[in-house]
Amino acid sequence: MAPARGPDVSRFASLRGRRYARGLTAIRYESPQIMSKPKPIEYADAPPEVRAVFDDIKSSRNVPDVNNFWKYLANDPKTLKRTWESVKEIMAPGALDPLVKEMIYVAVSVTNSCGYCIASHSAAAEKAGMTPAMFGELMAVVGMANETNRLVNGYRVPIDAAFEK
Repeated sequence: MAPARGPDVSRFASLRGRRYARGLTAIRYESPQIMSKPKPIEYADAPPEVRAVFDDIKSSRNVPDVNNFWKYLANDPKTLKRTWESVKEIMAPGALDPLVKEMIYVAVSVTNSCGYCIASHSAAAEKAGMTPAMFGELMAVVGMANETNRLVNGYRVPIDAAFEK
């Protein structure tokens, strides 16, 4: 006896938009909607609320233009403003100095596979004093942490009582 099979969806591909009854369920083929890629918002084309954030970024960082991250975020001015305010607050000097914060940002970006963030925060970390030797050690720690985290998860290792507060 042949195994039970579901409907052969490929045969419905040429039936765009029509309904077909199969038992008690109706099958409707819809062509996928593809969202267009957002475009960067350049300063000259930006509305006033976006220009205000761009101006703050440029003056805070002493740069002639904002980088691509901010230009793309400008497609949603509320998110742009909220994100910039958060970045300013979190990345400001505090209990951790700016170099340590940038190195942590690089480490998390490597773990999350964000090439853009790795590049931009590595540049910021270098500007704040990160040496090639420091970067090498950082990558060794990131690699080791990711490896041992996966091993702990795979083995489902319980937390030692000594580590609990």
